[in-house]
Amino acid sequence: MIFEIIKFFIYSICIVMISKYILVTSLRKLAENLKMKPRAVGNIAGVATSIPELLTVTVSSFRGLMGTSLYNMISSNVINFILYSISLIINKNYEAIRNRGIIIQNVLAILTIVFPIVLLGLENPFHIGIVLILLMMYIIFNKISKAIHEKYLKNEEKEIEEIENETIEKYANKQSFIYVGFILIASILLYFIGEALGNVLENLSESFGIAEYVLGILLGFITSVPELVTFFEAQKHYKNKKDKKLLGVIEATNNLLTSNMLNIFVIQSIGIFIYIILV
Repeated sequence: MIFEIIKFFIYSICIVMISKYILVTSLRKLAENLKMKPRAVGNIAGVATSIPELLTVTVSSFRGLMGTSLYNMISSNVINFILYSISLIINKNYEAIRNRGIIIQNVLAILTIVFPIVLLGLENPFHIGIVLILLMMYIIFNKISKAIHEKYLKNEEKEIEEIENETIEKYANKQSFIYVGFILIASILLYFIGEALGNVLENLSESFGIAEYVLGILLGFITSVPELVTFFEAQKHYKNKKDKKLLGVIEATNNLLTSNMLNIFVIQSIGIFIYIILV
């Protein structure tokens, strides 16, 4: 059992390290190289930091460990929000917290925590009807988030020509196809490590009787590490530009909301769909 637990942590740490140093970094630089605005960069980072969750939920679903996948989503979304809040406090972005657009987006992020908890109370949360509801919620949340950004935050991005020029100069000697190559390499590595992690999860659950919710919560902590990195990185990028600090918060907030929305509405739907097919 000890050996299996050691393998669990080794594989999990590998997933985090690959996500952090290869996948997330490459996606972020690719986004910046294409002159994307803070919201778009945050969305890209949100997709990137959800890759570990996609991997662990998919693996859990193939093994029939749906309790593990759901608790993984709940703990991951809760931890994401806590880490995001800590990053705002440490970077002293108190003014940004009072922005109406940021407030509403944070409310949406909190709802992505409440929704999976509601699923836990259902007698059977793993059927096609739930998949349709989750996907519909994703569309609704995405439209609300976009509307909120257009109304309250878009003007903040209109005056970042100087910052974009700095970004272009910084990455001028880098070619986008290199980043795409790194992303593909990271994806391949994550696939094989995820397969190995799935075998470990199955052994821990079936052979040693470790509860699925324990495994899910552990995975939630592990898969939230990339978000911690991107939350701080986003705000650090604009830290020395006092009149542009809100841009870092916009990026981090969209990272949080995109990641949490994908986790519960899309990735969990994929997990449920896989489970339905196999059952």
